[in-house]
Amino acid sequence: MNITVVLCTYNRCESLAKTLESIGASTLPEDIGWEVLVVDNNSTDQTRQIVEDFCRRDPIHFRYLLETHVGKSHALNAGVSKAHGEVLVFTDDDVVVESTWLRNLTSSLGGKEWAGAGGRTLPAHPFSAPRWLPLEDPYSMRGVLALFDRGDQAGILDVPPYGVNMAFRKGMFENYGVFRTDLGPSPNLEIPRPNEDTEFGRRLLAAGEPLRYEPSAVVYHPVPEDRLKKRYFLTWWFDYGRALIREKGRQKEIWGIPRYLVSIPNMVITYLSVRALQWLIASRGQERFYRKCMVWKIVGEIVETYRQGQSQMPTMQAPREQPGRQIKIKTS
Repeated sequence: MNITVVLCTYNRCESLAKTLESIGASTLPEDIGWEVLVVDNNSTDQTRQIVEDFCRRDPIHFRYLLETHVGKSHALNAGVSKAHGEVLVFTDDDVVVESTWLRNLTSSLGGKEWAGAGGRTLPAHPFSAPRWLPLEDPYSMRGVLALFDRGDQAGILDVPPYGVNMAFRKGMFENYGVFRTDLGPSPNLEIPRPNEDTEFGRRLLAAGEPLRYEPSAVVYHPVPEDRLKKRYFLTWWFDYGRALIREKGRQKEIWGIPRYLVSIPNMVITYLSVRALQWLIASRGQERFYRKCMVWKIVGEIVETYRQGQSQMPTMQAPREQPGRQIKIKTS
C-alpha cells in the first residue's frame, strides 16, 4: 500500500516546519510506501524554501506542489490529482502528529472494507476554555475548534471526520468527485469557510460508504487565543449556516418548512423569533451562548437562501433600440 499525505498550506512557514518534522518521524512498516505532498496555495512567506529543504533532505518522502488558484479546495484538489498514493491522508499545516498517527489512521484502508477513516484531534496544549464556551455535550462546540474526539473505542463513524485528521481511499474521489470549490477557506468572502472537508465525508456516508473512527491516530491541533473570542464563534456559525444551505443546494424544504413558506417574511420572522427566544430565556451561560450561536447559524441560512433565490431570478433588461428605429416614450 502506498500513502500520500496531502498537506495544503498558505503563509504558515513556521508552524509548517514543525508539522513536517513530526510527520517525517512517522514509523511505518517497510512494505508501506509513503510521501508528503505539500501544496503551496500561493504563499508569500518562506514556505517554498522550507518545503524544498525537506525535499532535499528526504526526496523519497517529501514533494512540493505550487497551486496558484487561491482557495483551500483548489489546493486540495490539486493534491488529489497529483498524489501517488492509493490512500490519501489529509491534515493541516499547524499540527503536530504522533509518530504512529499515519500508520494507525491508514491501517484499515488497505482493503475495500472501509472507504475512509478519521482520527482523534486533541488540543495541542492544555488550554483554559472561557466560562461561556461549552465543550461537552449537548452543547459542545469542539467542532468549531477542529477538535474531534469520539472516545477510546474504534468503530463506525456516523458523522464525517474533519480535514485536520482524515484519510480516504483514492478511488473514493474517482467515484464521487473531489472537494467542492464553492466551500472552504478562501480570500473570496462570498464563499463560506466551513464544510469543504465534511461535505465530502457526508457525500460518502449518503452513498452508503463506511467510514472508520480510529482513536489511536492522534493529531494535536493548536487553539489560538483569537479563536477563543465570542465574535469568532458567531462568525463561524453564521458562515456554517451559509455553507449548509449551499451544500444542499436548492431544496424543497428548509428547517422542515416548505420553501414557498420560507419566502414569506412573516414565516421567517416567526421561525427566527422562536430561536431567539430560546437564546434569551436560557438560564445557564454555556447554553445561552450556544443558543445565540444557533440564531447566527439560522441568519446565515436565511442569507444564503435569499442569495440563491436572487441568483435564480431572471434579470430584466431594458429594451434596445433597433438600427434606424427610435423608441418614443409617452409623457401623458
